[in-house]
Amino acid sequence: MQVTLPLPLYKKLSVTFRVEPGCLGPDGVEHIEGFCQFAKKQVASLHSDFVRWRIIPRYDKSLPETEYKTNNKRLDHKKATLYLRVFEQELETFEEHFQDKLAELIDQYLGR
Repeated sequence: MQVTLPLPLYKKLSVTFRVEPGCLGPDGVEHIEGFCQFAKKQVASLHSDFVRWRIIPRYDKSLPETEYKTNNKRLDHKKATLYLRVFEQELETFEEHFQDKLAELIDQYLGR
């Protein structure tokens, strides 16, 4: 029987997702901080064996919507794809699943 140890935090994929206040409607800027805290708690267990989530407001549009890091080093699209393949995940599917979850959380947060 093979025992797999949990990944140390520095080896996990740190996924920073920046949420635009407009996603929460015209007064989204008033709710974005609370939503980000809510969403982070809700997705904390999503792929938690190899992912650490950071969900923050996107006030600066020059920053990417999604950013991947491991061991404090930024990963480009190709390296993030390779990292996820180790866990039998495809980057496109991984991102789509997260986007779907985020849409559900926005509806839940806004009480729709």
